[in-house]
Amino acid sequence: MCGIVGYIGKEDAQGILLEGLKKLEYRGYDSAGIAVYGEKGVVVRKDKGRLSILEEELKESPLRGTVGIGHTRWATHGKPSKVNAHPQTDEQGRFIVVHNGIIENYLQLKEELLSKGHRFQSETDTEVIAHLLEELYDGNLVSTVQKAVANMRGAYALGVLSQMEPDKLIAVRLASPLIIGLGENENFIASDIPALLEYTRDILILEDGEMAVLTRNRVELMKVTGEPIARDIFHVSWDVEQAEKGGYDHYLIKEIHEQPRALRDTLDGRIDLESGKVWLEEIHLGRDALKRIERIFFVAAGTSYHAGLVGKQFFEKMLRIPVEVDIASEYRYRDPLVDDRTLVIVISQSGETADTLAALRESRKRGAHVIAITNVVGSSIAREADDVLYIYAGPEVSVASTKAYTSQLMAIYLLGIYMAQELGTQEEEALRQIVSSLQLIPTLADRVLDHEEKMKEIAAKIKDHHSIFFLGRGIDQAVAMEGSLKLKEISYIHSEAYPAGELKHGTLALIVENTPVIALATQEDIYEKMASNIIEVKARGAYVIGMGLEGNNDLVKSVDEALYIPRVHPLLTPILTVIPLQLIAYFTSVALGNDVDKPRNLAKSVTVE
Repeated sequence: MCGIVGYIGKEDAQGILLEGLKKLEYRGYDSAGIAVYGEKGVVVRKDKGRLSILEEELKESPLRGTVGIGHTRWATHGKPSKVNAHPQTDEQGRFIVVHNGIIENYLQLKEELLSKGHRFQSETDTEVIAHLLEELYDGNLVSTVQKAVANMRGAYALGVLSQMEPDKLIAVRLASPLIIGLGENENFIASDIPALLEYTRDILILEDGEMAVLTRNRVELMKVTGEPIARDIFHVSWDVEQAEKGGYDHYLIKEIHEQPRALRDTLDGRIDLESGKVWLEEIHLGRDALKRIERIFFVAAGTSYHAGLVGKQFFEKMLRIPVEVDIASEYRYRDPLVDDRTLVIVISQSGETADTLAALRESRKRGAHVIAITNVVGSSIAREADDVLYIYAGPEVSVASTKAYTSQLMAIYLLGIYMAQELGTQEEEALRQIVSSLQLIPTLADRVLDHEEKMKEIAAKIKDHHSIFFLGRGIDQAVAMEGSLKLKEISYIHSEAYPAGELKHGTLALIVENTPVIALATQEDIYEKMASNIIEVKARGAYVIGMGLEGNNDLVKSVDEALYIPRVHPLLTPILTVIPLQLIAYFTSVALGNDVDKPRNLAKSVTVE
């Protein structure tokens, strides 16, 4: 979710690059930089922190030139710092690169380049690209970029500038957004439309596996293999605010739709495609250390706590080690039984949640090994944990968390599988099957999103009710809690989630005629039990919305509305199950006229206890 801009024309490049980057600040970033070609060749200026810091530096010593690239970085490889900021260059400064995404095989490429005498300055995978271009340069920048891309695996958007051919600007896209802006005697590249609206509304949208060669007077589109492409111009009619939201009405619905991409980014580079094994270079707990673990804690708050509830069930089934889940604000006040044989996994989107940070410190003080799952590189929790497993959800603007939650689940699954591999607690074939299923999740999430009109219809039917109940068993119960939280957060309707088996212990007293009940029934081994619970609430007059697996023809016979998710390994259903619940909450809030992105009384990151 970093921001890329590029310009080639006759105007001052520095001003255009900075203004473009300002329009992309909503994407989030931790450092910024630009490179401009002028009389002294290409000069790079970059720094850690806000764009305003860079802007002040450039006021004192501006870069003069009419060709350049710029970048705002959301750190993945390497902490936020001046040296890790983009643009990145080769050692000679001849090839300059800005990059969004992840190069999965960058370590292998780096080792090969080191063996050939290349010397690296940063911790980034992006610098590897610049050195690779230097190594492969054949006198033609276009063919060199094509050869470099052929050696790279991963997801990326690239902007490339070279001292050798400064009259060209190269753009490449693979699974990370990149667009081309068309002007009079000038052309642009950017990650997103808002960066360009001040200068042009005529856009070419790059597709996966495509590249563009920009000069002042021409844009040439082609496949990365060289075949030319013809593309219709897209004329933008949105205003700037709409453009920041990608044409969506709210950030929340945009972020719901970004989940397949976020899931792919969190997954990419962490599975060896040949062996089918999970590889987590960030985790330094070896087999011997893992064998000493006698108990595992998940500690988190809010939505992240619900991710921990899913983690408990997954870890216990995969590892056969007792797992507890604690609310961070309660954890350290109950004198938890934690010692050097305990693994504590703290989860926080922001990495700054005060209660979770306090729990981390308490755990380490008692001798536990702490792994953090977080979205923000360089955050307090990331700095203080023993190991960090980053999710790559990108910034969440909306207060209600969606893509961070599903990305947290993806990270939990990866960590659980990794530990099962190391400990040998599951047969290799069983692990191979679950890894294979995990790789399908981003594509299946796309399929779930195709049915959002159905969720809109359901929202219209439940929006005027005062109370709504969610029911589930097993891993579905954990998702029911997250679905209930989303609904109450943004619709302000009273909502509760209950274990379906607890109906007769009080909950049935709250079910009256037409009370909406959302019943999750994706676990086939306990489906008959769940079906009985659905019949119980139906008998009391409930309006039941049931969710099950595709092909379950019995579900539709016992509920008022049936929703289905694609079939997947039963332990992995939560990522798919929660998406319809997010959509129902969103459309209910919209129907009620609420401020969807900024619900009353709530903040994005709770940084006080």
